[in-house]
Amino acid sequence: MPYIEAKVTVPVGAEKKEALKAGFGKAVTCIRKPETWLMVNIEDRKDLWFAGEKLEKGAYVSVSAFGSPARPDCAKMAAAVTKLLSDELDIPGDKVYVSFHPVENWAWDGGLF
Repeated sequence: MPYIEAKVTVPVGAEKKEALKAGFGKAVTCIRKPETWLMVNIEDRKDLWFAGEKLEKGAYVSVSAFGSPARPDCAKMAAAVTKLLSDELDIPGDKVYVSFHPVENWAWDGGLF
């Protein structure tokens, strides 16, 4: 039951959103979660600051997942997400934050897993 929320500073058209969604679907397998349960939210044209400076190109990606993914798996996913944002949106890796949030209680269709 992963959920990925990406906030990026650049405009993202429908075609790029599809590419990001597909890339996130592949990246989530790094933390041993299937794309079949993945929900994605992509927000573009966001104001982000890093080290006191407004970013022209930057991203914050939040990954919530049922359970607690292993640290090495999170490292693999962070690398995959950073590469995806660099390849698709030309966002430098040093301007990408990825956070992971384990979730103990997760519900779907009115019931808890």
